Amino acid sequence: MRETTGTSGISAGRRPEDGPRAGGDEAVRRSSLGLSAALLVQYALGLWVSLYVTVPARDQGSGVFAAVGRALANGPAALAVHAGLGLLLLLGSIVLVVRAVVDRAGFFVVTSVVSLLAVLGAAGSGAAFVNNGQDGASLTMGLLTAVALLCQLINLFRLSAHRSVG
Repeated sequence: MRETTGTSGISAGRRPEDGPRAGGDEAVRRSSLGLSAALLVQYALGLWVSLYVTVPARDQGSGVFAAVGRALANGPAALAVHAGLGLLLLLGSIVLVVRAVVDRAGFFVVTSVVSLLAVLGAAGSGAAFVNNGQDGASLTMGLLTAVALLCQLINLFRLSAHRSVG
């Protein structure tokens, strides 16, 4: 079936929920690639912090939000960088969801929302780890980071398949 483009910029014979428009594809692709790289760096930093950094006792038991603030403000440096990158990942994940929603890209909305929820869960688990020092919170943080990364890789795979067909 040959597609024709109307004045709306959406190809005739192609529904908006089939995937993002050409301009939207590139924005989602770049965002997913950037988030994938940042998630890998975050994962490596998390491993480093888990193995080699001791969370200061003063940061424990003060509540989840206070723990994040103290991690950013009082270090150790690796923990502060890890927490800061986590906040940037959260912001980048929100931007990707907004891009996918604005583009009416149903598939990418779903994968991007799942990724955002995983990043939120990882951030909460990280804050809980700083607050209480329990290994289960650290494990949950790592597993949720892997889920977020998988969602971004699925986006990239879907976009590469879409490009090779078009």
